[in-house]
Amino acid sequence: MTAINEFIDNEVKNADVVLFMKGTPAFPQCGFSGQVVQILDYLGVEYKGINVLADDDLRQGIKDYSNWPTIPQLYVKGEFVGGCDIIREMFQAEELQGHLTEKGITVKGAA
Repeated sequence: MTAINEFIDNEVKNADVVLFMKGTPAFPQCGFSGQVVQILDYLGVEYKGINVLADDDLRQGIKDYSNWPTIPQLYVKGEFVGGCDIIREMFQAEELQGHLTEKGITVKGAA
């Protein structure tokens, strides 16, 4: 396992919710990352944002790690959930809220 894979593995296993994104939660640097940040913030979910623009190895490494070609990427309890389109569709169908709650993540307004 490469150093970058170990870093990613460590991050997704040590934080309940991790968002690999372009930019930071306070300053998303692409619209797709911004949409996922808005959804997570709306739900009141505590998460760790990791800026892939800070490191080219990380930017490529996360794509290899998940076998998913795009960023952002959301992980919940070490499991890859999806990118922007999947997260948005899950949110709109209220599946994301259920998935998070099922995994023991506190969601604002969830029972």
